[in-house]
Amino acid sequence: MTRNEQKIENTWDLSGLVKNGDEWDKSMKKLSAAFRKASAFKGKLGESADSLFKALEYYKNTSMEAERIGNWAFLMYETDGTDPDNMRRLASYQAAAADFSERFSYFTPELMAIDTATIKEWMKEKRFKEYRIWMKKTLREKDHVLSEKEEKLMSLYLPVSGSAQKAFMDLNNSDLTFEDVDGNPLTHSTYSIFLKNPDEKIREKAYRNYYKGYDQHKHTIADLYESSVQEDIFRSRARGFKSSLEAALFPDKIPTSVYTSLIKTVHEAFPALHEYYRVKAAVLGKEKLHHWDAYMPMVEGIKSHHTYEEAVALINEAVKPLGEEYRITLINGLTTDRWVDRYENKGKRSGAFSAGGYFGNPYILTNFEEDVLDSVFTLIHEGGHSMHSWYSVRNNPYMNYDYSIFEAETASTFNENLLSRYLIEHAESKEEEAYIIGKNLDDEVATLFRQTMFAEFELIIHTLAEKKQPITLSVMRAEYRKLLEAYFGPMMEFEEVSDLEGLRVPHFYNAFYCYKYATGISASIALSERVLSGGEKEREDYISFLKSGGSSYPIESLRKAGVDMSTPAPVKAATEHFSALLERFKELRGIR
Repeated sequence: MTRNEQKIENTWDLSGLVKNGDEWDKSMKKLSAAFRKASAFKGKLGESADSLFKALEYYKNTSMEAERIGNWAFLMYETDGTDPDNMRRLASYQAAAADFSERFSYFTPELMAIDTATIKEWMKEKRFKEYRIWMKKTLREKDHVLSEKEEKLMSLYLPVSGSAQKAFMDLNNSDLTFEDVDGNPLTHSTYSIFLKNPDEKIREKAYRNYYKGYDQHKHTIADLYESSVQEDIFRSRARGFKSSLEAALFPDKIPTSVYTSLIKTVHEAFPALHEYYRVKAAVLGKEKLHHWDAYMPMVEGIKSHHTYEEAVALINEAVKPLGEEYRITLINGLTTDRWVDRYENKGKRSGAFSAGGYFGNPYILTNFEEDVLDSVFTLIHEGGHSMHSWYSVRNNPYMNYDYSIFEAETASTFNENLLSRYLIEHAESKEEEAYIIGKNLDDEVATLFRQTMFAEFELIIHTLAEKKQPITLSVMRAEYRKLLEAYFGPMMEFEEVSDLEGLRVPHFYNAFYCYKYATGISASIALSERVLSGGEKEREDYISFLKSGGSSYPIESLRKAGVDMSTPAPVKAATEHFSALLERFKELRGIR
């Protein structure tokens, strides 16, 4: 359908941000005028507490307004990227924001030039209360802030920054085409459907046609990724970090040992992962698996049909362990309060996301499909993000309400764990229980093991580049093939093109992001088990974590909730949880 054909009750209500396009245009003019005042505080920050306070108030108020109207433009574009007005408004906002960044580039280096003891003394004043946490985090970056002239150069570089990522996304989403599969179009979306087709000939043809498309552009894509890696290294070295990994983890105060420990702990669980693939081969009746078999469901033939309303009813039951406030708020958000843009339309982006901001609702975009159980899991997943935002906004000032992605993936997968547990406990047959457990196993492989494999590849390539070794197409493919063989184990047979998979992962252009999925699911498994087996204290510990927003660093806030991500224990517990599910699945299916 077109956007205009959507029923109003099935779309999100963005009026909490902006009422309509005319109001947005007027607001954008006012914001642009405010942006132009950015230089008014230059050279004055250190004069007195009054001067600093005025600058901080300007920064806060301008940022809040930018977030409000920027979110509206972004969300409108995401529901219909073909609408000229949506394209114009988003582009207008992005250009103005880039201009503001350049005008305000003096702020951080000038702030850092003020004596730290003086700033700490000023922060004791009552009026600075809402800025204290933000200031503490900002001053931590002092060693990596450049001079005013250098910071201006870095801001001038912003429009160029990310060019490799943009070029890859344009190639991947627009220019890359694939041969049909028996007359049916092959796209990124349909590829995953083809790989779950019971007919192996269909799976193989889809696989070969898909990678044939990447094979035709492999040199270009390899050059783009190499450029992205070099950009990561440039930024990290320009700011005085030892490595691009350290630079990526620094804002969240995550030790690099957390990253490397994740990889090590997952490696220790390879026997369980390889057993999973052995079991999958047994389920499919094959002696060995081909790469195109890896994504076949563990249990077939179970039909799942849920209307949107039925999905919400399931979620209503699943989240009861989190208390009445959480349950009622989420269910109202998914229904009458219209947080959700539910169904697909022309021009709407694929997939799903939650977009929580300080104003309006914590909005959710989905492309809900009634015959796909994943749609129910997606809805409760994004609901976890949105409730995280809902609690954070109501318990923190603007300057430190925003939580990290490291924490965000915990809140979302926590909700998925609740839904899985509910569905397993209410399964009407062993076949249905096996189906849900099989889906859990597939999801944990995708989130814990596969994302760790991606994280390891990123680390390998960045480390080689930092050692000034050439990062060529052949190097990328060779390193990725080693990982494929290590993670999938002896049950998997690969094709010559299989290692081209390493060229098609969009998250690689947002360096060292993938590991957060693996740590997130590890933390969520530990916390959900703690809440479900505990009492009111354990539940309140978790709700307190959601309320903390950006008031603490991720490891600190998660530790208060009951899980210590600075140790390998949560990841090890997650791999043991995976092993236990696998054994239960084997028992249900009579597999030895």
